[in-house]
Amino acid sequence: MLKSSRRQRRRPLLAEINIVPYIDVMLVLLVIFMVTAPLIRMGVKVNLPRETAGALTSPSTESVVISVDANGSYFIDIGKEKHLSIDAQALHDRLKLVLDYKRDTPILVRADHRVDYGRVVRAMVIAQTAGAADVGLITVPPNRNAP
Repeated sequence: MLKSSRRQRRRPLLAEINIVPYIDVMLVLLVIFMVTAPLIRMGVKVNLPRETAGALTSPSTESVVISVDANGSYFIDIGKEKHLSIDAQALHDRLKLVLDYKRDTPILVRADHRVDYGRVVRAMVIAQTAGAADVGLITVPPNRNAP
C-alpha cells in the first residue's frame, strides 16, 4: 500500500520546452554578427588599368580569376570561394587541381594598375606552370571623357 501511495504523489512529467536559453543564445549570436559584419572585407580593392581591348566571348565554363591587389597579394576566385587570400605555392596547387579536373578552364588575371609588373607576371607564370594553356588579363575600357 505504501508503494501505490508514492506513485500517486509523484508529479506528472512536463513535456514543454524551455525556450529562454534558446532566446539568450540567439541574442548573443545576433550581437556577434552585428559586430563582425562591418569588419568583413567584401572584395579585393583593385584599380584596373584602363585600356582599349577587344571583348572576349563569354566562356562556356566558369573561369578562375586571380587578383593581385596594390600590395602585390594574391587572391583567387574559384567556384563559390571568392576573394580567397592565397600565397604563390597554394595558388599553384589550387590551379593545378582545377586544370587537372577541367583542362580548358579559362584563367584570368586582374591586377591593380599600381602593382609591380613582376607580381603580375609571377601570377601568369604560376598559372602556366599549373597547366594553363592561355592566361588572360582583365582591364576596364577607358572613360571617354578622360584625356
